[in-house]
Amino acid sequence: MDIILMENVDGLGQIGDLVKVKPGYARNFLIPQKFAVEANTRNIKELEHQKRQLEHKAQKVLQASEVVKAQIEKVTCEFALRAGDDGKLFGSVTSMEIQAKLAESGVEVDRKKIQLDEPIKALGEYEVAVKLPAGILATVKVAVTALD
Repeated sequence: MDIILMENVDGLGQIGDLVKVKPGYARNFLIPQKFAVEANTRNIKELEHQKRQLEHKAQKVLQASEVVKAQIEKVTCEFALRAGDDGKLFGSVTSMEIQAKLAESGVEVDRKKIQLDEPIKALGEYEVAVKLPAGILATVKVAVTALD
């Protein structure tokens, strides 16, 4: 019996796969558990339509991410903070502060998407990665200077 998977099933396939299984397995387990639907012409057409919609949506997300990436890479986040003689900051620059500076520049980014391993605690210039949808990575320049 041919079925279309609606969920990822270990050892069988991924969502949207058209697979052939024994009729009892399909009727008694996969279809009642909503893991699959029968592969008739109507369901196959619906699956193709959903795939086209997802592909179109993915294209829109990719284009939007590219625009945001261009905006992020134009921005330089500048922080003027108190620092000691050896260049160590009294405090640190965290992803929340970077997100706030980006928001001031008109770029909205979730702070959890800012790839900062640990807070910046020294003077200097840094490049921080920002993970965007569709697997796109943007880098924002962060400049930390001493406040005097």
